[in-house]
Amino acid sequence: MTARLFVTLAIVLGVTALGEVIEPQGWRVYTDAAQLVAGAAAASICFAAARGRSVLQRRWRVLMGLGLACWALIRLWWLVQDVMVPDRPVTMVSDIGFFVLPACFLVALLHAPYTRPRPVPTSARRDQIALMIDSVLIAGSLLALVWSAVPRDWFHWSGQPTGLIVTAAGYAIADLVLATMVTLLLLTRPDSRAARKPLALGGLALLAFGVSDTLRLIHLADGPLSPWQSVGHLLGPALLALAALSTPSAVPPSPADAAEREWLHLLLPYVPVIATGVMIGINSVDGEPLSPFEAYLGWLGLGLVVARQMFTIVDNTVLLERVSEGQRRLRHQAYHDPLTGLANRALFRERLTGALGAKPVAVLFADLDDFKLINDSFGHAMGDRVLRAIAERLQGCVSAGDLVARLGGDEFAVLLDHTPADAEPTGHRILAALREPFVIDGRTFGVGASIGLVVSEPAEPLTADALLRRADAAMYSSKRRGKGAMARYAGSNDGGPNADLPHLLAQALGSGHPAGAGFEVFYQPIVRFTDGATVAVEALARWTSPVVGAVHPDVFVSVAERTGLVAAIDDFVLNQACVDAAALAIVYGRPIDMHVNVSAARLSQNGLEESVAGALSRTGLPASQLVLEITETRRIQDMASAAAVVERLRSFGVRIALDDFGSGFNALAQLHSLPVDIVKLDATLTDVDIAPERAGALCRSVLTICTDLDIVVVAEGIETPARAQALADLGCAVGQGYLFGQPAPLHRQQPPMIPSQYTPPSSAAHLA
Repeated sequence: MTARLFVTLAIVLGVTALGEVIEPQGWRVYTDAAQLVAGAAAASICFAAARGRSVLQRRWRVLMGLGLACWALIRLWWLVQDVMVPDRPVTMVSDIGFFVLPACFLVALLHAPYTRPRPVPTSARRDQIALMIDSVLIAGSLLALVWSAVPRDWFHWSGQPTGLIVTAAGYAIADLVLATMVTLLLLTRPDSRAARKPLALGGLALLAFGVSDTLRLIHLADGPLSPWQSVGHLLGPALLALAALSTPSAVPPSPADAAEREWLHLLLPYVPVIATGVMIGINSVDGEPLSPFEAYLGWLGLGLVVARQMFTIVDNTVLLERVSEGQRRLRHQAYHDPLTGLANRALFRERLTGALGAKPVAVLFADLDDFKLINDSFGHAMGDRVLRAIAERLQGCVSAGDLVARLGGDEFAVLLDHTPADAEPTGHRILAALREPFVIDGRTFGVGASIGLVVSEPAEPLTADALLRRADAAMYSSKRRGKGAMARYAGSNDGGPNADLPHLLAQALGSGHPAGAGFEVFYQPIVRFTDGATVAVEALARWTSPVVGAVHPDVFVSVAERTGLVAAIDDFVLNQACVDAAALAIVYGRPIDMHVNVSAARLSQNGLEESVAGALSRTGLPASQLVLEITETRRIQDMASAAAVVERLRSFGVRIALDDFGSGFNALAQLHSLPVDIVKLDATLTDVDIAPERAGALCRSVLTICTDLDIVVVAEGIETPARAQALADLGCAVGQGYLFGQPAPLHRQQPPMIPSQYTPPSSAAHLA
């Protein structure tokens, strides 16, 4: 269809040229007929090209089609008049219909996709108005320049009605304004060349129309234009048809290009204004008075400049508001937790630093009890919802001036703005509020918390970090008392039950000589049931702080897990155990296996393999005598990666054991995923002498599974001969517990003294 329309247009152009040759005086009929066909063909192409386009791409093509269709209808009326009234006037009242095409072109430009991308976004309406003001301002300035430069004898208007002159001038001025608008869009709107192609073709069409309309205005008194002077009215529709057929492919511009175009957008409208002012000033100096038309253009330009400045001021105001809003938003993001909306650690520390010294400051440090069970059981999305609900309750328990912060994970803190005497009542309100179950999506969650309270002394200089460490230490004291309670910091750096354990632990392990800071390794025997012989020992860390004395292993290991120091403890025990292995072989009369605990979290961190290889190399301990016990203090998140680490460790010759099996996270899942050699049954599963049916069934099931997987089982918590006998009867070969010996340092190690009432189980003889 498109090809046929272009062929028809070419035929019409040929007929027009032939008509000029054959009958020079009758060319007007041919010209009007050619313009009618050109307009109708271009309108049809625009309508056809609009099909299947997006809304923005379709809209301007339809508008162009409507404008060209109206333009063709006026040409049809001209053609009828040419036939019926050969000596019709040059311009008639009906010619006002020609303004429909510029009007459609204007609407299309204001709503085309090319006007949308801007480096500094504004509202669409303001952008459109600013574009029109700039276009009229530039066009008016250019018109004033032309009017001042062109000799008056060029215009043949003698005897022509004013209305006719105004109408003819309106065509040319409309073309100039629209062409200026197209030029502004091409110069100031960032887009790819391919995307600007339809706009450029539209600008060429306006140029073609403008040339013919300007020639008509200049030679208005000479009658109708010749066919060659009317070529622009044929090229214009053809170029619009090509624009409708083009397919833009937008490519985002570079930021530098966008910024450059924004400068053009701001400065370009004032260049012709300045040039016009200079021209008018020169003419005034030469004694040439301003004509009414020049004065009118001058006042119009001044008004448009004022209007444009008003829009620029509005744009700058909007931009400043957006910058301020962006700065406020960035500050809020920098100082608030994105999940709960509470203050984060940075804001809390800043406020705490500012409050210290002026008056006594009270801080509550809350750690949720066993919150990981919610994440592990119901997923992190549900855990996040519970955290948001907890944050709301915390805010409901404090005064308006208090600051509630989420320091990270399941840790919260409250900086009290009122007197420290109100701190304990606030802490108890928080505990009571958190004891109330949370109901989310029909599920009920119970969440408790352990709270540490610390109050600064005005005479004691403290930093924010030191105060937080004390609050953290008090919270640990609360956890040691059974969780779900609040403890007040009562210690100091010289000792006490709530001493600053994180700080003291960091000092002990950061010195490079943990043994000098009170760390040592105790060993507990692992015994074969058949004859009571020690087959291995487990190396266990012990800490006697020079400041606070003996610290329970559960306490300092928990502190080390939270503060990232557990790897230092693991490495200290590993190195010392490998060194002591030779001495233990002398004590027991033969080499025995060495079990060393390693935190499960280290399977997802770097350094474990290097630590093991280094310890074995330095001490010469055979890798076959080393057993690494994976302690399930934390859930293993990436099981596949952990399994790969375990496989590489086993390739050294090291064996792997799962410690406290049955009490940690997804024990069976770990047994399935991790290639382990030994399973150590937790004491909660080995009390078969107390609950023979239930515990026996569970223990028997684990033994069956491990036997099928060729995994050795070590029973923990053996405290009585009856329990040893019962486990041996179930098929367990090896055990560990106070029956055979408590953990003790190297110098107190000796072959275990089997109690007189204990006799090796006869039923276990085949396991020797």
